[in-house]
Amino acid sequence: MNLIYELKNAAYIYPGGRPALQDINIDIFAGERLMLLGPNGCGKSTLQKLLAGLVFASSGRVTAFGRPITAKAMLDKRFAAAFRQKVGFVFQNSDVQLFCPSVLEEIMFGPLTMGMDSSKAKRRADELLEYAGITFLADCSPHHLSGGEKKKVAIAAILAVNPEVLIFDEPTNGLDPRSQCWIVETLNELSRQGKTIILATHQLEAASRLADRVLVLGEDHRFIADDLPEKILAKRELLYKANLIAEI
Repeated sequence: MNLIYELKNAAYIYPGGRPALQDINIDIFAGERLMLLGPNGCGKSTLQKLLAGLVFASSGRVTAFGRPITAKAMLDKRFAAAFRQKVGFVFQNSDVQLFCPSVLEEIMFGPLTMGMDSSKAKRRADELLEYAGITFLADCSPHHLSGGEKKKVAIAAILAVNPEVLIFDEPTNGLDPRSQCWIVETLNELSRQGKTIILATHQLEAASRLADRVLVLGEDHRFIADDLPEKILAKRELLYKANLIAEI
């Protein structure tokens, strides 16, 4: 398997000195379905942002595709553009990444930014609208949609640039059951296509459906486990220690 990410003693400290992540050591390989499991506030979202090049390690090293991911590296416009095409991030709150006047324009934005001509970008967007079952929303403002519809638009916009790695922060949180089912089916289909999927959640029941490997972050912002989903779910003492269950 090809190594995509390598993190060595990575840490992230908020301004003021409060730690978000400490002593993070992981390797992530192409094609993995990886779940970051942990209680709210343990650093899952911050770790995903490190992997997406949205924030940078305060200490230690984060390497992706064989290159260090640092603020200085991202000043290289060619490198930054290539990295952004390879790694897509779907935020928990879809509103933070939807900004175009219409759904169609939202999905076309990425391909157009990459230099695709408008007719090809339109065809790509039309395919994704159909894939997501939201063709009827093409001319609507993204901000006037339901939570599930916004999530579908956000995912379609990321898929439009065909990234190798897809990072999802709490992908099913707050959605109706039908939208949750669509997202689970979509994530598993993307995995079958060979995409690397990195999810963050505190919902234990999602582990067996969406992951081949689970990393557990504790309340001290460090990893406390790395194993198969079924093995993680069987360790009640571990889950209690991580504040993922109320009692052993």
